[in-house]
Amino acid sequence: MPNGFPRPATAAGRGPLATSAEIAEYLGVPVKTLSQWKYRGTGPKMHKVGRHLRYRWREVDAWLDRQTSYDLTA
Repeated sequence: MPNGFPRPATAAGRGPLATSAEIAEYLGVPVKTLSQWKYRGTGPKMHKVGRHLRYRWREVDAWLDRQTSYDLTA
């Protein structure tokens, strides 16, 4: 495991906070994309913990739910 930190295997087993790398992997986007979204104010909310940026899984999931805004009946 990189950096010696365990990676949660399932959604139920994940901790309350996640790194940018974990969120990028979860969303299937590069970490740089998360940085661009942060700069533009369009991505999931992140929190500064000391010098580190962290995401709350519940906020990422809520943000992801809001991104699905297409109509399948058209």
